[in-house]
Amino acid sequence: MNDQSKSVRIELWVLEMEVPFLEISYNKLWKLLIDKGLNKTQLGEVSGISSSTISKMGKNEQISMDSMLKICKVLDCDIGDIVEIKEAGKGVQESKEIEEE
Repeated sequence: MNDQSKSVRIELWVLEMEVPFLEISYNKLWKLLIDKGLNKTQLGEVSGISSSTISKMGKNEQISMDSMLKICKVLDCDIGDIVEIKEAGKGVQESKEIEEE
């Protein structure tokens, strides 16, 4: 190599094959709680899941499978009755400049 640095452009494809990004929704759970006459605090108490887990669900964030199973056991339902997976978007292209020495 010579003394001059070379700039190389590398393109990274995130989820190149048009696989959608997915996000989780607990709207089914909230509707089920209303039908059963429970609120979020009561759900935490009867299922043994923490208030921080309830908070995560309120923000549609992922929780552990163990927590989901505890909820399903208490509500006598399946995971598909409390969680929905939705398409959020498609992959995006990122470009980065890398200098070679």
